Amino acid sequence: MNTPAPSRILSIDVFRGLTMFLLIGEFTGLFSLITHESLEGSFLAMIGHQFHHHPWDGLRFWDLIQPFFMFIVGLSLPFAVKSRKNQGESRAQITSHVLKRSIILLLLGWALYCIGPGRITFRFQNVLAQIAFTYLIAYAIMDRSFRVQGVISLGLILFSDLIYQFFWVEGFNHPFTPNENFGTWLDLQYGGADLGGHWVSFNFLSTAAHTIWGVIVGQLLMDKETEAIKKWKLLMFAGVLMVVIGYLMHPLIPIIKRICTSSFVIVSGGWSILAIGLLYGFIDIQKFNGSWTRFFGVVGMNSLFIYLFAHLDGAPFIEKILHPFTYAIFGWGGELFASIATATLVWAALWGICYWMYRRAIFIKI
Repeated sequence: MNTPAPSRILSIDVFRGLTMFLLIGEFTGLFSLITHESLEGSFLAMIGHQFHHHPWDGLRFWDLIQPFFMFIVGLSLPFAVKSRKNQGESRAQITSHVLKRSIILLLLGWALYCIGPGRITFRFQNVLAQIAFTYLIAYAIMDRSFRVQGVISLGLILFSDLIYQFFWVEGFNHPFTPNENFGTWLDLQYGGADLGGHWVSFNFLSTAAHTIWGVIVGQLLMDKETEAIKKWKLLMFAGVLMVVIGYLMHPLIPIIKRICTSSFVIVSGGWSILAIGLLYGFIDIQKFNGSWTRFFGVVGMNSLFIYLFAHLDGAPFIEKILHPFTYAIFGWGGELFASIATATLVWAALWGICYWMYRRAIFIKI
C-alpha cells in the first residue's frame, strides 16, 4: 500500500473510460429497454431505473455521470498543463490553447442542439457547453493553493444558491420548483429554456466546483512527496465527508440535479472523489489491473469522438445494420429480448470503434 504512485495515474484513464463507456450506453436504448413495463418489479428494472435521471428531487446513479465527467476534466488538467510545459510551451501558449479549446467545446455543445430540429437553437445545457466554462474557471485558479481553490469553489456554490433563493422576479422566485426558478428565467431571456426537462444553463457556475475539485485531486495525485497511502486516505475521507454533508443538507436544500443545487453539487462531488479514490487504491496502489483497465481505457482515449459520434445517431445507424441479423438470431425470445440483445451488441460495436482507433493510434483531440 506504500508503493509510490507511477508518473501516469492509470486510475484516471480508467475512470474517464468507464464514465464515457456508460454514457454512450445510453444512446443504444438499452437502459430504457430494461425498464420496460413488462419487467417492472424485477431486479433488472430496479437496476435500470438507476440509469435514468431522477425526475426532480432525489439522486440516482445516472445523475452522477455528468459530475464524473466534469470532475475528470479537472483531474486531467494538471497533467496536461505539465506535459505542455515539458514540451517547452510558455504560459501564454498554454492559455491560448485553453481558450481555443473552451470555444470549440462551447460551439460543439451548442451545435448538437441545432442538428436535431434542423434549425438554429440556442441551448447550452449539455455537458460540452458546461465544461467550456468550468474548464476555464478551473484553469484560471489552478496555480492557487488548495485552500484558495477550495474557498473559491465553495463561493461559486454559495453565490449560485443565494441567487436561486433570493431571486425577486414574480413567477420565478420559487428556487426548488420546476420552471419557476432563476435558472429557467435566465434561459428564457435568450430563448434557450428547456421547459420539458427543466435543465438550466446556469448550472455551469455551481458545477465549476466539480472541475476545480478535480484539479485539486489531480495535483494531489501528482505530488511525489506524499505517500500513495496518504493520498488514498485523504481522498476517502474527503469523499465520505462531502457525501454525508450533502445528504444532511437535503432537508433544507433539496438534492436536485436539473438545477444543480448546492446539496447536489456537494454530494455528487463527494461521490466523484470516492470513485477516483477507490480506483486509485485498487489500480495504482494494489496493482489490481490488467485487460479490464484497457477495456475502459481505450474508450477514454477517444472520449470526445465517441461522445459526438453517439450523439449524431451513430448508435441508431449501427442498430439498422445489425437489426436484421440480431432479430433473426434472437427473435425466438420475443421482441423485447431481441431488442435488448441488439442494443447490447450496438454498445459493443461502439466500444469496438474506439478499440479499432486505439490499435491504429488514431486519437481525436482538440
